[in-house]
This record gives sequence, C-alpha cells and structure tokens, in this order.
Amino acid sequence: MGKVTGFLEIGRKKPPARPVQERLRDWKEVYLPSPEDDLKKQAARCMDCGIPFCHQGCPLGNLIPDWNDLVYRNQWQDAIQRLHATNNFPEFTGKLCPAPCEGSCVLGINDDAVTIKTVENTIIDRAWEEGWVAPQPPAVRTGKKVAVVGSGPAGLAAADQLNRAGHWVTVFERSDRIGGLLRYGIPEFKMEKRFLDRRLQVLEKEGIIFRTNVDVGGREVMGEFEAIVLACGAGWPRDLPVPGRELQGIHFAMDYLTLQNRRCEGDRVPEEGFITANGKRVVIIGGGDTGADCLGTVHRQGALSVHQFELLPKPPAARAPDNPWPQWPNVFRVSSAHEEGGERVYAVATQRFIGDEQGKVRQLQALKVEMARGGGRIE
Repeated sequence: MGKVTGFLEIGRKKPPARPVQERLRDWKEVYLPSPEDDLKKQAARCMDCGIPFCHQGCPLGNLIPDWNDLVYRNQWQDAIQRLHATNNFPEFTGKLCPAPCEGSCVLGINDDAVTIKTVENTIIDRAWEEGWVAPQPPAVRTGKKVAVVGSGPAGLAAADQLNRAGHWVTVFERSDRIGGLLRYGIPEFKMEKRFLDRRLQVLEKEGIIFRTNVDVGGREVMGEFEAIVLACGAGWPRDLPVPGRELQGIHFAMDYLTLQNRRCEGDRVPEEGFITANGKRVVIIGGGDTGADCLGTVHRQGALSVHQFELLPKPPAARAPDNPWPQWPNVFRVSSAHEEGGERVYAVATQRFIGDEQGKVRQLQALKVEMARGGGRIE
C-alpha cells in the first residue's frame, strides 16, 4: 500500500491553515488545500499493515488503504470512485468528521497516524475540480415514492441511496433551507455552505425533490408515499437544571450558532433577536466539538474574553494505560478555535447562575471536581 517504506521515511504533516489574525476577520474556512506533492507523501505513509484497523474505526467502512494507495500513484479518478463507493458525501466528512479512523490507524500504535481525513478531503476537492462529480440519475425507476423527513447528513444520505435504487424521493425539511445541522449547526469557518449547495444541486438534477418549510404530519405523508424515512435529527438541547438558569444571557449552543449561520447566509436578523458575544465576557459550558464551534464563533464576533468549562479532567498528552489502541484516543487536542484564543478550564461543574436586578446573568458559581473510579465505573 502506497510506498512500502513511506511510514519509516515520512513524518505526519498537518494541512496548511490561514493565519489566526487573518481568519478572525472573516467567516471563511480555516484550512487551505494541501500541495499535491505533500499530499501524495502523506498517502505514502499508509503501510501494508495486513489488517487495516482504520476500517474498524470508520463508521462508514471507507476503503481507506485503497484510496491512499491510488493517491500515492496519482490515480485520482480511481481514488474518488473508491471513496464514493462507501461515502455519499466525502466533502462533508472530510471537513467535519473527528476522524476515528486515524485513532485506530495501525501506524498510530507507535507513531503519528496517517492523515486520512486530509487525504479524503483532497480527493473529493480534486474530483469537483476535474468535473468527476456529475449528476447520475438512475437508469430505471421503480415507480415507488419514498419520503425522507429531515435534510441533515443522515436524511441526505438516505435520499441519495434510495434515489440510486430507482425510487422517487422527496425530502421534507421543517426549516427554510435544506441541510439541517450542515446548514445551521456547523459554522461557516468549518465548512462554507457553498460546498453544501454544490452537492444539493447535483442531488436535485438526479431527481430528488426538496420541500422546505414543511412540518410533516404522519397521516398526510402516508397517503402519498409507500415508505417514510425518519431522519429528524437530535435538535432537542440538553439543559443544565441549576438555579438561575432562567436569567437572560444564557443560551443553548444551537440557538446561538443558528443565528450566526443565518447572517452568514445573508439573512437579515434583527439586532434585538440576535445573540452576539461582541464586547462581552463569555463562558462556554461544554468542552466538546459543539463548544469549540461556539468558541470560534465567539472569537469572530469580538468577545472581550472567553472561558470554556469542561466537566472532565484535562486529558493526557498520550494514551493512558486504560485507553489502548485501537480505542478512540482520549488525549489532549487543540482545535483551530482553541488556537485562536480563550482559556480552557477542566474538572469544573457549574452550580448556579447569579443575575442583576434586570434579570441578566452576571456571575457563575462552579466547583472543582475530581473523577474517581468505583466499582469499575467513573464517578
């Protein structure tokens, strides 16, 4: 696979990124395309490992060693065919997936894993540039109609597969635009929405019908379609039931991110209904990917300061003994948003919010916590 001795000769190299001070002035994507020569070298690090555990890590079962080898050999069109065999939308996963495949890469046992995510993203970018991604309507139609409720990544993938099988597919979306989480949950600096729109145009030309601003009622749909796929997403937020939660200035992440994404789409969002961090001292409760999305948004809106709270202790720099390969490595990571600033506070639990006479939040009380193992469980 690739260059037989590549993993011995070539080190891992991250994709280039725009300078922090430059990217904080706009909402464009952080990362830049990798030079082709660098990319082929990174693909060459994919070793002949015998049993590629990256397959185990990838929820899609992507044929990762195959397309790494094809990239190294400059066979890009074959690479996109192999990638599309298991992945409907590589441009989405290549930008947004946390890359569990890299966590289970065999090379990662005692070296840095192959940059699988970067190779994947570059393959699909090259395919679009070359015109290899084009509408391919099914040759035969079954005559059956299928409704897909929800137009997020799951709904779009289901619609694509059903349409390929020859069914007539209609996708219903409650919001005013197609895309679900891809449209309104993912910040523009992680994935510019032109990439989503580009793929939607292909799906429409292949025969998929999209209907927005529709709150589906089960009986109405059943009368028109032979089958229904429910891909409604998980839009219900997880609340924090502590005293003072009702104060003004405390927001759910999705409410916050959606409003900024609407402005990035060009929508006119009135100031009185907009949530902004401009000129404010911000606390983000939650240290995961969504928290990082909020962090990058806060930076671009011009916050005075920002602290990100995480309930768990700070992860180690390398795998702990109880976190062996090929498990997902619970190690310290720095996202592009963390590179841009802010302070991360670990092992802290929010106890209450305190407000002023106008009912606006002014303070947060929290406790330092310690994780302890008891009966084989973390408490």
